[in-house]
Amino acid sequence: MNAVTEPETLSELIADCALIPATLQAEDLPLPRVTAKPWQVDEACHAQVAELDAFV
Repeated sequence: MNAVTEPETLSELIADCALIPATLQAEDLPLPRVTAKPWQVDEACHAQVAELDAFV
């Protein structure tokens, strides 16, 4: 690991992250569950793709 430069490969990034002390790592807390509103296709959404086949 070179502390002066940015990692240039994924392997270097993983190695850098492995050196982070446990006291600085995030706690392993469960994420809150968020329920999204039901999604529906309205006329405006349908109009955006109505003539899509003409472009394909």
